[in-house]
Order: sequence, then structure tokens, then C-alpha cells
Amino acid sequence: MSVVDDVKQRIDIVDLVSQHVALKRAGRSFMACCPFHQEKTPSFHVDPARQTWHCFGACGTGGDIFSFIMKKDGIEFRDALRVLAEQAGVSTEQRRDPQEDARRGRLFEVNEAAAAYFHAGLQLHEGPYAHSADAARAYIEERRLAASSVEAFQLGYAPNSWDALSLHLESRGFTAEDARNAGLAIEGERGVYDRFRHRLMFPIRDDRGRVSGFGGRVLPGEAVGGGNGPQPKYVNTSQSAIFDKGAILYGLDLGKDAIRSEGRAVIVEGYMDTIAAHEHGFANVVASMGTALTERQVALLKRYTRNLILALDADAAGSEATLRGVRVVADNVDHEVVPVTNWRGVIRMQETLAADIRVLTMPTGRDPDEVIRNDSSLWPELVDASKPVLDYLFEAVTSRHDLHEPRERSVVSSELLPMVAAVSDRVVQSHYLQQLARITRVDEQTLRLEMRRPPKAVPPQRNLTDEGGQAPTPVRQDSVRDKREEFCLAILFRYPELLSEGQEIAPDTFGRSENRALFDAWVGSQQGEALEEALTADLRPQYERILNMDLPAYDDDAAVEALRSILWGIEQQRLRNAKRASSAVFADMATDDPATVAERARETWQTGIARVGLDEEGDPATAFVDDMEAGLRIHERLLSKRRGTGSQ
Repeated sequence: MSVVDDVKQRIDIVDLVSQHVALKRAGRSFMACCPFHQEKTPSFHVDPARQTWHCFGACGTGGDIFSFIMKKDGIEFRDALRVLAEQAGVSTEQRRDPQEDARRGRLFEVNEAAAAYFHAGLQLHEGPYAHSADAARAYIEERRLAASSVEAFQLGYAPNSWDALSLHLESRGFTAEDARNAGLAIEGERGVYDRFRHRLMFPIRDDRGRVSGFGGRVLPGEAVGGGNGPQPKYVNTSQSAIFDKGAILYGLDLGKDAIRSEGRAVIVEGYMDTIAAHEHGFANVVASMGTALTERQVALLKRYTRNLILALDADAAGSEATLRGVRVVADNVDHEVVPVTNWRGVIRMQETLAADIRVLTMPTGRDPDEVIRNDSSLWPELVDASKPVLDYLFEAVTSRHDLHEPRERSVVSSELLPMVAAVSDRVVQSHYLQQLARITRVDEQTLRLEMRRPPKAVPPQRNLTDEGGQAPTPVRQDSVRDKREEFCLAILFRYPELLSEGQEIAPDTFGRSENRALFDAWVGSQQGEALEEALTADLRPQYERILNMDLPAYDDDAAVEALRSILWGIEQQRLRNAKRASSAVFADMATDDPATVAERARETWQTGIARVGLDEEGDPATAFVDDMEAGLRIHERLLSKRRGTGSQ
């Protein structure tokens, strides 16, 4: 997480603005008279959900916590970052230890040495541990692993010894501390001893092919120090600076090219499942290593494909843990905001399905390894027959409830309706609504009304702390406007010929402070190299993220049109926000005499002068006129656009 994001996580915009302005709740947002210009009718709005503010009056500007401090104190972005970071207790200095990369590199070296040692131990038929290694070789033969797979995945054997690996690593120049830091050794009462003893070893590599950790499978025979009780089937390297089981996928280093080319990834549970799949030509298979899929693993897969298939055991398919894993995938990959071109050639940002997420339920009593080895032709059939994730969830959730009971049907509705509401395709959404209506015995219209009901607002918790002692703050989510801003910057960065067009853009177009600062840096530069040199470390993560965005291929004219189109969309969104704000102001001004308000609104519309004293806080008639004018501005601009005369 960057310093900028860290500060945003810790400082709530309502708390910040409240220190300088008396905010009043208006629906789901807050409003006040603008602190940056004189006014009687409130036009300054703060949106806690988006963590943004905007003045829809004379200022006509807005932004986030940084831009508020920048405008209030008249300072630059880097100074606002320093002020707010100090307030949030976040260091703005480079927080990575200069020697961190060297330490991580050392861990990879230790693991590579251990992997080579284990692999050699599996191959050697002579030496002090050759006899005990027979158990590992017998297991490999029993599971019908090809020699090529043993080599490709560098399988190995951990000797049945307290310190064989530790002594080997010491002979290679590694210390006991290196082995402990890598999770290969344990500090005991009598000193350091090996974590893995008499086990079949599976090196676990990151997506770059570096050995980050190990999984060790128990073998027949008694391991030293094993005791008399049953041993865990698998033991993993303890968590280290380079190994986190929830952030790595087994086999991804060997399968990422196939995943890219085939356009989908199949996620299985175990090492053997993955090896069998690769051995039989299904290289787009990776393993979550026996745990439910995590958000970080999903994020890792998204680099290569948005199409995921979860292969689930039939016996565990309906378990709560499995359902959580499926929901992780659906929540993290199902939707995104992307630029699309409509039939008029206008670029707009649209929420869309970002993946075809499916669930493959294995035949009862069979796992992928068994299916692939016994009948490899069945595997692609099972993959192709996998169900859309919502179909699977509908079946799994309903199977866990008695649908004859009204309360149980209500629970089913509460679990499934949010998932249906998240579907952006209205045709698909309607299909699942009809299905849910049949299941819950409730008419579809009632479900639609329930689906449109906003989620219950969680009241802000002031002066409370979480377990770590930090004040809880809402997690920021990228809005459509954020994506538009980033798309705009990406075009400017990618197409130098847009310099003259870009210099006409008002800095206030960018509501997110990092984007505004990047735009200012771009305007002040003539080429990409100069721009990169001008960026501070705090802005670089956002710059690199935008620079790596996927863009359509434009010629010069198309690039200009795309830029103008996205700017038009940003301005149109600003007008819509102004309309919502003016409607909230008018709705907040309750009146017992609507006829009088309507008459005075007519006079105000005709004369432009409200019949209200200058000392009064606000007039409903004036607010009503402001609301109508805000709506007219939206429609006038839309009509101008359609006639081809509107500004871009």
C-alpha cells in the first residue's frame, strides 16, 4: 500500500471537513455553506461513501482529503500529503529497509539450495539416507508420476534426520539463522533442527519460478521426532518474508503461459492434482494447496486471465468454507469498470462482467488426479460442463435450507439477492431474479424493490479504535469517475501528440488529488522521461498503474476523439452530481405551503431575484429553481452532444 492510500485509509473525509465546516446530514451525504466562497444556500457537499467533496456553487470544484487541504491552505499536493500523513501517523519516508531486497534474495537462495538438496536425495540410491528414501520413490511410483514430472516440479526427499539439511546448508555458506528465516529449520531446546524429516518434498514456486517455500507429505515409516501419534499429512514452510500460503498458487510458474493462451485457469486443491494435469497436457491447472481461495490468489490470477474455474470435491462442495472460497472469486473478479465505445463513437465508462466464473463439481469420490490418470478424456468434458458461479451458488445455498419454511426462504433470499444485484447484465439479472422468485415463492417485483433498497448505513464511529489502535475508516472503492480520470491520463501519457489538447484541460477536471498532481506534472513536461523524473515517490505507484492500463489502439484522430469523449463524460457526471446535490438541498428545506413556494419559484425563474431577505439562510423557492436549472443543464448538454454542437 502506498503512503497516499495509507493516509486515505486512516482519515475519514467527514471527520476532516468537520474540523473546518459545520456539516449537516442530507440523505446519505453531508452539506454546508462552502468554506471557499460566500453563500447563503448550501452548495458544498461531502460524500462519505466516495470519500469526496464538491462545491456545486461558485467554486465548481471538488476532490478528496488532499485537495481539500490544498485549497484551504493554498499548498501543493506533496505538502498536503505531509500534513495529513502527520495527522494520520503515517511516515512519508521510504518505509522499505534498504537491505530488505538483499534479505529476500538470501531467502530465495536458501530455498533453491534446499530444493536441489531434496531433489538429489530422491535420486540417489546410495548414502546414509538412500534406504529411507525408498518410501518416497515407492509413493511416486504408486501415484504413477512420470520421471519428467518429477524433474519439472523438482520433487525431492527430506532425509529422516534431525539436521541433515541444516548441515548441508551450512556447508554451502548459509547460517542457522538463514534456515530459520526461510522456515526450513526450527529453534528447539537443544538447538536448531530441520522442519522437514522423512517427507516427500514439493518446492512451491512463485509466478516468477523462484522457490518461495515447501510442502512436505508424510511417508510410511517412522520419522525421527515424530512421536507415537498420527502425523499431519502435509506440512508447509512457516510463513516468511517470501512465503505466504494464501498469496501463492502451486504450478502457476509452469502454467501461466497456458492460462494466457487458453484464456482460463482451473483451480484444484492439491499438488498431485496439478502435477497430473500438467503431465497429461492440461497446463492451465494450478492449486490452492488445500485451502479456500483467497483474495490475493485471485488478484494473482487476474494478471493472466479473468476466466476462472473452481474444481470442487463433491463431498465438500456445499460446505461453508467452500462457499466462502467461491464468493471470494465472485466478489473479486466478477465486475469491473471499463471504457466502452457506444454506437455514436462516444467513450464511456461502464460496469461490466470481467470474467466467466464457473464451478466444476467432481464426480463423487473422485479427485482430479484420479480422473485425469484413469480417463484423461473426461477432464476436458468436466471443465466444459462447469456451471456459472451463480448457478452453483443457487444450488449450494438452497440445498442447505428447508424451503418449506418461510423463514428459511427469507434467509435464502438474503444470501442470494445481493449476488443477483451485482450482475450488471440486465438480461442475466432478470433470469436469476425469476429463478429466485420461484425458489422463495415471492413475486419478482417484490424482489426488485428489495434489491434496489440501499444497504443499511453503518453510522460513523467517532473516537473508536480497532484492535491495532487505529481509528476505523471506510475502505475506498474506485468510482466510475476515478476510472474516467485514469483513462484520460493514460491517453495523455501514451499519445504525446495530444499535448495541445491536454493543455486545454482544467486541472479541476481531476477530482482525485494524485490524478490532479500527475496531470500538473504532465503539463509541465514535454516528454515521458522528463515526466518520470519529475514524479515524487508518493506519486509513482499511481503513475505506473495508469501507465500500464490496457488501451485500445488509436490513430491520431481517434485518440483526440477518445480524449474529448472521456472529458465529456467527466463533465456530464459532474452535472449529474450537481443535480443530486441541488435536489438534496431542496428536499431538506421542508415547507408547509408548497403553493406559495411554487409561485415564488415562478417569480424567481422570471426575474432571477428570490423574494427572500439577505439575512435568511436559504429559500425553498430559490433552491427549487436551482434544482430545475441543474436538470436543464444536463439535458441541454445531452441535446447539444447529439446534435454534434456540444463541447467535448
